[in-house]
Amino acid sequence: MILKTLKIQTFLADPTNCYIIHDEDTKETMVIDPAGEVDKIVDMLDILHAKLKYILITHCHGDHIGGVNELREKAGGTILIHRICEENLNNQDIMLTEYIGMEPIILNDVRRVDDRDLLHLGNIEMQVIHTPGHTKGGISLYCEEYKMLFSGDTLFRGTWGRTDLPTGSLEDIMDSIVNKLLILPDDTLIYPGHGLSTIIKEEKPIYLNLQPRGY
Repeated sequence: MILKTLKIQTFLADPTNCYIIHDEDTKETMVIDPAGEVDKIVDMLDILHAKLKYILITHCHGDHIGGVNELREKAGGTILIHRICEENLNNQDIMLTEYIGMEPIILNDVRRVDDRDLLHLGNIEMQVIHTPGHTKGGISLYCEEYKMLFSGDTLFRGTWGRTDLPTGSLEDIMDSIVNKLLILPDDTLIYPGHGLSTIIKEEKPIYLNLQPRGY
């Protein structure tokens, strides 16, 4: 596996982390949250000689999907999103496009995914985990073999995602983190939607012992 992280500038001050997961044998590739700057993403795909199979959206906020349509036009790929997010996909109030100063985004021809669905890039297997809280249809993606978790805006280094936005819930996000993510092996690497990566072991004390993260 090859993993590339691209910091994508959006209308927000905090860049969005866009991840490229690539199987070296088959060249099958997934892009997670192409927020914009699509030429930068396509350049990396060209370097990898990638065959773009999936464009995975962790949740439907505008700062994570701004480049989806352009990327599919230039590189192909099937758009994947949780079925609850798909139902709200073109609701601009939920997508927050106007709120963050973006033009409306319309996504069509998407494929729904559900909790525990398995996705494959060559021999790389990844599991969809439904992690509501930041949004009702938010998902994370877990690769057991390589001990990697792509947590979207659910779990960050030292904190959790906002729950004061439409369809957000503090109760739901705590349940998602404690009962779905922190049960993963301690040495699982966490790649969030913004900011720095971390590992499960370092985040556990915040939620299980009510202690600050040991920076």
